[in-house]
Amino acid sequence: MTPITEVEGRRLTLRNLEKVLHPATGTTKGELLHYYATVGPVILPHLHDRAVSFLRYPDGPDGQLFFTKNPPPGTPAWVNTTPVPRSDAPLARQVMIQDLPSLMWAANLVVEFHTPQWRADSPGVADRLVLDLDPGPPATVVECCRVALHLRERLAADGLTAYAKTSGSKGLHLLVPLVPAPSEEVSGYARRLAVEAEAELPRLVVHRMAKALRPGKVFVDHSQNAAAKTTATPYTLRARRLPTVSAPVTWEEIEETAETGETGAAGNGGAEPLVVLLEDVAPRLEAYGELLAPLFDPAVAGALP
Repeated sequence: MTPITEVEGRRLTLRNLEKVLHPATGTTKGELLHYYATVGPVILPHLHDRAVSFLRYPDGPDGQLFFTKNPPPGTPAWVNTTPVPRSDAPLARQVMIQDLPSLMWAANLVVEFHTPQWRADSPGVADRLVLDLDPGPPATVVECCRVALHLRERLAADGLTAYAKTSGSKGLHLLVPLVPAPSEEVSGYARRLAVEAEAELPRLVVHRMAKALRPGKVFVDHSQNAAAKTTATPYTLRARRLPTVSAPVTWEEIEETAETGETGAAGNGGAEPLVVLLEDVAPRLEAYGELLAPLFDPAVAGALP
């Protein structure tokens, strides 16, 4: 019998609740759905009014993974969509996750959530800047933390405030609330920051994507500020063998990791430094609250220099 549940008046058919999606921990689809129901109040503001892209992994990270921007077949009529300008499809539409029923419908598809830096009512006008710090082995998140601290100070010199989250993979994301500005201008500024960081920390930073340049260094990926690009949404689970989350972390945690190379996010069960797992998020919210709440405060947003 297929379970049917009701979420805020919407009926959802939930399937394969016992299927293991994260094999390193045996995390099931039912546990994934419970996670999203629990973190709905904090993930929904980051999804709201943004065109959402999905990385789907219905059979776990070892199965087929595919990225989609179009509304999936069978999308309920009550799930909002928005027109999105694209060079290849001028009348394209994408899903918006505006409420808990829409979140649970999407989670039931088994997806990573990815969002652009702009809102649906202003395509190509960014209200966030993002820098993706990606370590090239043997560099790790420890080196990412050292680069993050450098970039925080650099941004502060321009009157901008950075907030950090794990990528849910190997690195860190820095998010900066902005007075809305054209994505082209944000992209240009982000690239300048990456180039400057490489010039100031040449043994630690690279601003170009070429893999041959990256061993032992941190790639400061500025490209996700382009209007057509997206970034893993805060609090999304990632399609990995461990149920890792792209989760906010404190600057104190980043400082400690940069100094010692040993500490991790609180309560991560002895995982690698600054790895946040599904079961860690609720205790972290209780301990720290929503660390990214300032992203929604207009008083915190800074103007591009």
